[in-house]
Amino acid sequence: MPFPTFFFPLDFSTVYEDQLQKHLTKCNSREKPKPVYFVQDINAGLKDVAEIPEKQVPISSLSKEELENLIIKLKKASNGLELHLKEQILSHQALQEALNDPKNGESAFKHLKQQASILGNMEKLHLLGPGRCFVEFGAGRGKLSHWVDVALQNVENVQFLLVERATTRFKVDGKHKRRDSVFERLQVDIQHLCLNLALTCLVESYTACCDRENEEPAPKRSRTDKTEVASNNSADNESNKDNCTPVAGIVIALCCHHKCDWRHYVGREFFKSVGLGPVEFNYFQRMSSWATCGMRETTTKASTSEETEDLTNDTEEHEQTLSNTENVSDTLQGYVTFFPANGLLQKSKIMILTVEERKEIGCLCKRLIDHGRIQYLQQRGYKAALQYYTESAVSLENVLLTAVPRPSLIPEPTT
Repeated sequence: MPFPTFFFPLDFSTVYEDQLQKHLTKCNSREKPKPVYFVQDINAGLKDVAEIPEKQVPISSLSKEELENLIIKLKKASNGLELHLKEQILSHQALQEALNDPKNGESAFKHLKQQASILGNMEKLHLLGPGRCFVEFGAGRGKLSHWVDVALQNVENVQFLLVERATTRFKVDGKHKRRDSVFERLQVDIQHLCLNLALTCLVESYTACCDRENEEPAPKRSRTDKTEVASNNSADNESNKDNCTPVAGIVIALCCHHKCDWRHYVGREFFKSVGLGPVEFNYFQRMSSWATCGMRETTTKASTSEETEDLTNDTEEHEQTLSNTENVSDTLQGYVTFFPANGLLQKSKIMILTVEERKEIGCLCKRLIDHGRIQYLQQRGYKAALQYYTESAVSLENVLLTAVPRPSLIPEPTT
């Protein structure tokens, strides 16, 4: 007679009664002990939920007047902003062999071009050098850190901290065996990451490694950060100078503006200064997806191509997000109203935005959101800028935010 079975509450699996206790010790769905660098909601931003709209109204349910008022507000707030970004499309020698490899398919080639330009921009800002700790937020497989390591193969005292909340397969950082570089990977949401504590753990790990090799660890460290909440995490950590080493630079390949959240957004003060608030932000962050309308056509063409590539592991997060979360009702192909006249229902299109108009509005939304980030960094002593780092044919999400500390923010060397 079989033992009674129980539904395991964490993942709704079934387990025999006599094996329940054993299963509790190894189930992947069990709550695991929190690491020392996990601090609940340390980067969650706004705590006053009263500011946040309770319910998001679909853009498609707005009246013609409401939508026109939103667009007027957007254009008024964007007045005077630098909307025409300069091109800073660079490359780096570390990726030349991979870029010239005919075995790489179209998708891989595009990712390599983006990574090469990011490294080129980092080199131009003098961020590639010895005695540095590179923190890669949203690291995925760790390809960007991999190429930074390749670029610094003859440089000593280099550490990498890779932060990724998801479980990732086919990670490349585990293959690095070079003695002079240290790779550490943290599986944690940036929302709960205390970067100072994480860096302390990395330094301790590096020191222990040096002790085993009878070497002296580098006493002075700085870091380079990439991805969204990085600007908040890095700039705010800089304010506590007693417990934090200086930030050498911040490099963020911007994307997924439609996933922004007012609570986490660092440019709230800028929005308020131009007469906008959480309601407008909620609409603008969704309307920002209109800037990548052409991505649908590109995706369709790619799906019908004879060439098949394994995109599972190399697809960027913003590409997955756009296909998975897009709300058809918010694409605003046009408004249609039905009303009775002479006993008949007649159809009247009261407002239609063309694809080009939607792209223009979407780009304005992105630049407005980005300007809030730039202003936030400038107020904290950084020289921040936006630039195109790759062609739109490579990626429609082709804007790079860079920031380096102004001279007054760089501490004088100790004697």
